[in-house]
Amino acid sequence: MSRLIVIEFVTLDGVIEDPDGSGATAGGGWAFRHGPEAVAGDKFELGSLLDTGVMLLGRRTWELFAKIWPGREGEFAAKMNAIPKLVASRSLTGVDGWENSSLLEGDLGTAVRGRKAEQDVIVTGSVSVVHALADEGLVDEYRLMVFPTVLGAGQQLFAKPAELRLDSVTQKGAAALLRYRVS
Repeated sequence: MSRLIVIEFVTLDGVIEDPDGSGATAGGGWAFRHGPEAVAGDKFELGSLLDTGVMLLGRRTWELFAKIWPGREGEFAAKMNAIPKLVASRSLTGVDGWENSSLLEGDLGTAVRGRKAEQDVIVTGSVSVVHALADEGLVDEYRLMVFPTVLGAGQQLFAKPAELRLDSVTQKGAAALLRYRVS
């Protein structure tokens, strides 16, 4: 069976809210204050998964990405634009704004189980989607880009206790990519 991989920017205190500042929160933009090394290109080491997998995004993350990725150029941008994208949304009626996007049909857990039987699923951002999938035991791996920032408040990645096994740590500029398997 394929894997469900969650990729997230996260602060030392576990906050994932508004890493780029687009949400205009008090602490927003924290990831992009540390330079391009940790935020440019294939920072989450997805490699061939971008050629063979499917990306799953919640509505807000998809809307943000649909504004920025179609206009970007380069090898990584081409892969981001080409990968099939599933959008989990109860309010969107269409996802024409970014190529290879389609609305996820039916129950989230059921749809993801079906996709995992066929290919790797990569979830980025989309904290409510991540929480729902974690609650159903569908997350296999977390790839967390941890930044040396403490906000003291904000939406957390982990809403419930989790047992994880560290696979690797790689420095990416001021940040560190931590890869964890779900125990």
